[in-house]
Amino acid sequence: MTDATPPTDPYQAAPQPLSPSDERLWATLIHIGGIFFSFIPALVGYLVLKDRGAFIRAHTLTALNFQLTMLIAIIVGYILTIVLIGAILVLAAYVVIIIFAIIAAIAANKGEQYKYPLTIQFIK
Repeated sequence: MTDATPPTDPYQAAPQPLSPSDERLWATLIHIGGIFFSFIPALVGYLVLKDRGAFIRAHTLTALNFQLTMLIAIIVGYILTIVLIGAILVLAAYVVIIIFAIIAAIAANKGEQYKYPLTIQFIK
């Protein structure tokens, strides 16, 4: 006797939406992770969690765009260290990352949307 039900593949199942508290938690962690690990937490969060809720998608997307913008600023700063102004640019970029990531994490933890200033929209 054969079973008429086809086997289900857990890898092809639609992702389950996150609860609002989980979305806030992950968004907060992704913003704070950007302080320590640059764009990596935002990229991984975007790729893994973007289909799990609108809130987490918006926060990972904005964090990824901001971190990529700051990465470009840091690279340009390191290149410009030849003319000594680059060190100031690199230091300013790190300070901006820390300040705005903390502000974004607080907004995410409150369940509010946040848009980083000084951000180029690489991914829409």
